[in-house]
Amino acid sequence: MPQINRNGVKINFDTYGSGPALLLTHGFSASSKMWDDQIDTLSKYFTLIFWDMRGHGQTDYPNDENLYNEKETIEDIKGILNELRIEKASIGGMSLGGYMSLAFYYKYPEMVEKLLIIDTGPGFKNTEARESWNNYALKQAKKFEDLGLDGLKGKSKEMNPKNHKNAKGLVYAAKGMLTQKDDRIINELPNIKVPTLIIVGENDKPFLAAADYMEKKIKSSKKIIIKDAGHAVNIDQPHVFNEEIQKFLIS
Repeated sequence: MPQINRNGVKINFDTYGSGPALLLTHGFSASSKMWDDQIDTLSKYFTLIFWDMRGHGQTDYPNDENLYNEKETIEDIKGILNELRIEKASIGGMSLGGYMSLAFYYKYPEMVEKLLIIDTGPGFKNTEARESWNNYALKQAKKFEDLGLDGLKGKSKEMNPKNHKNAKGLVYAAKGMLTQKDDRIINELPNIKVPTLIIVGENDKPFLAAADYMEKKIKSSKKIIIKDAGHAVNIDQPHVFNEEIQKFLIS
């Protein structure tokens, strides 16, 4: 995989196909491998850019916990686009990757053609709800500290322990990237001006309400619920997912 070097941290990414650019970011404890079922179909129409977040996949796992956060993730995305000399792209992601895509739009709206938000929550306005989420994130960190990559066994399909070097990066990512500091992103939803596709699996119960909320708040959005799919709709129903992405990006 190609790499960029951001202040000593090597960020791995890969590209497929040609045409309008689409950058997709995986979820927490997943990797760029989760998009494998999208390559053959979507690379016929788009330049696909898949990458591994810090502490995931083949990207570096820096020892400094302070290097895992929303700001660094946003700049990693920008760095990849700059390396490829892409001034504007459709930006999307699944779960944490979707949240980071919203955060990227918040910082660099001029670089976003369209948004693709998959099985994602936009954060919390309520302080108690945010604290509850952060407690969950810290429990995830503790789990990987205690169990290592065995903590991924029996999890959702995109979370394959074979795709990671070790669990150290997941511990840091849970503490610094999965936790949320404020309500900036959820409050910015009404200010999103680009076409936005919100996709959620019908069995992804925790995120159905979040998808409804985003559809109401983002004026330029469209929501699709995919049947017989859970938290990783692109893996559970790849053909339906690819078809919807293709229609959305070409329209």
